[in-house]
Amino acid sequence: MREPLAALAPAAAAVEVLSAHKTYPGGTVALQPVDLTVQEGEFVTLLGPSGCGKSTLLKMMAGLLEPSDGRLLLWRKPVDRLHEADKRMAFVYQAPTLMPWADVATNVRLPLDLAGVPRAEAEARVLDALALVGLKKFARALPRALSGGMQMRVSIARSLVVQPHLLLMDEPFGALDEITRHKLDADLLALWREKKLTVIFVTHSIHEAVFLSTRVIMMAARPGRIVEEVVIDEPYPRTPDFMVTPRFSGYARHLQDSLLRASRENEEDME
Repeated sequence: MREPLAALAPAAAAVEVLSAHKTYPGGTVALQPVDLTVQEGEFVTLLGPSGCGKSTLLKMMAGLLEPSDGRLLLWRKPVDRLHEADKRMAFVYQAPTLMPWADVATNVRLPLDLAGVPRAEAEARVLDALALVGLKKFARALPRALSGGMQMRVSIARSLVVQPHLLLMDEPFGALDEITRHKLDADLLALWREKKLTVIFVTHSIHEAVFLSTRVIMMAARPGRIVEEVVIDEPYPRTPDFMVTPRFSGYARHLQDSLLRASRENEEDME
């Protein structure tokens, strides 16, 4: 059964960015004041040219970077005041960042070990997470025995093992070939719907943004700022057939034009 986008509309804010900006030591302004609200259940993509602050904004949401001013709230609480009893957040980096000497199960279990979760419970959760990404049979394999796409699945499983409500993903599929990337995009959408996650996803790919998102946030650089928000008002589940429709092409063309405008502004600022 296909779900119209309106049926997915959530009621509560998962992430609130309130006039948050970032200036690095030395005076480089990475982000102008940004205001952005992401509702529970959304799949929001940050899109824009290199250097526009997409990763900076994502890391501020995760509490990995502090804003120079402004506030970031997760479920109406400051990022640094979330506790284990609160809703959980997980971060997926651009590279899998796996421990090469440890098998897949041990890599996935790492956040549970750090949190002191009892071994029996942790191992059960690891197997569940690996099953979700289709790698249960590879629990004892070392990372070097896996393809790039499989290693990224391990990284996603490691984020899912903490049973997050919010998944922050910093261009996780950018280094993969197109076939693998499309497969992981489809798998990610299935996980998002099955687990009722809120996802904020960074990419440079317009087609990936259109295929995945309920909403695309276009950013421009120097300094980083939001210049447009585009709702992708298409039903789920989305299949590869969607990518050859006139509506997909229309969204992609609109975002391409917006990205070109953002890039031109960037080039003019550099002159």
